Amino acid sequence: TQLIEIESRPHITLFSSPFLDPAKLESVIKSFASKQEPLPLSFSSIGAFPNENNVLFLSPAPTMSLLQFQAQVCEAIKKEGIEIGEEFKADAWIPYCPVAQEVPKTRMAEAFCVLRELKLPVSGYAMDIGLVEFSPVREHFSFGLGNTIDT
Repeated sequence: TQLIEIESRPHITLFSSPFLDPAKLESVIKSFASKQEPLPLSFSSIGAFPNENNVLFLSPAPTMSLLQFQAQVCEAIKKEGIEIGEEFKADAWIPYCPVAQEVPKTRMAEAFCVLRELKLPVSGYAMDIGLVEFSPVREHFSFGLGNTIDT
């Protein structure tokens, strides 16, 4: 429920930085989005990170198109002089879509059971790319992939 309460949309984090100027990135991301098509995704497994946040997630199959998409986003951002953290470099990035966070340890097994009820794989498309500040959640901008019209 926490992700719902903070109004976090389902997402895959492509990069993160503590120091970003949204105005500087907006034209870069808009231009990048206009050259892309919606990205097919197939979430084929569930997982959790072994840290204090107790995050449960759906993991997309790491297709070449997904890996290239993320690498190209990071490359475009690096050209603007923005440093990309180690965990977002091509050989270290782990794509995931968080579905629950801060799950009490005593309820992790129950949460996994709920997720196991999903009929995997869950397939769909990434339709847009945006910049979201966290926390609290605040979307600075979002652009549809392959769409040159402002959204």
